Amino acid sequence: MAGAGRKRLILALDVDTKEEAELLARELKDLVWMFKVGPRLFTRYGPKIIEAIRKQGIGVFYDAKFHDIPSVVAKAAEAAVRMGVNMLTVHTLGGLAMMEAAVEVMKGKAEDTKIVGVTILTSLDSSTLKEELGVGKDLSQEVVHLAKLAKKAGLDGVVSSPKELVVLRRAFSKDFLLVVPGIRPKGVASNEQHRFLTPGEAVRRGADFIVVGRPILAAEDPLESTKNILREIEGYL
Repeated sequence: MAGAGRKRLILALDVDTKEEAELLARELKDLVWMFKVGPRLFTRYGPKIIEAIRKQGIGVFYDAKFHDIPSVVAKAAEAAVRMGVNMLTVHTLGGLAMMEAAVEVMKGKAEDTKIVGVTILTSLDSSTLKEELGVGKDLSQEVVHLAKLAKKAGLDGVVSSPKELVVLRRAFSKDFLLVVPGIRPKGVASNEQHRFLTPGEAVRRGADFIVVGRPILAAEDPLESTKNILREIEGYL
């Protein structure tokens, strides 16, 4: 089973060891389009974990969330390109110049590597945004504002919660990628996510890629859980 739904599915490798990550990659590589490597694995193993996943013959989404001064982010993006990642993230809150620096370093080097901007984390809600972070805009307005900044900088798309999909897809054409975490199949606990949808509903609203972690990683049968998610996605394609 590896239909059109596979090209929409990214598995977040939020596990502790390289061995766990490699096992999941071997078991699920025919059902998953890319594997996401974030701080949890990369801090422990560095580039070796990227290399290990790439050896399975599958793409790597490096969720670096770079957020620093433009020159530092440019060098970091360049290093990520050398690792052979297919997609990487920067924080849109780093500003226009920072995002432009990341885009500029790609030119003539790895133009097939996609750079997407993280807008507002799916673990945050409107009250947190206003009361803790002091952002006056409505949450969805802030996400659209940051996405427009990412587009202006030349990024390939953004990462946002599924709840903002409709307003984002209305604001941007199909060539602007929408990468969506906060995915919870029916009957699965929401955990830390405040803004989440089911896989099928996220695709219906315009997600190009959905990022799934715990619903697969914590399942008794990760293979069957992945197949169920693909069936739900394909029901909306």
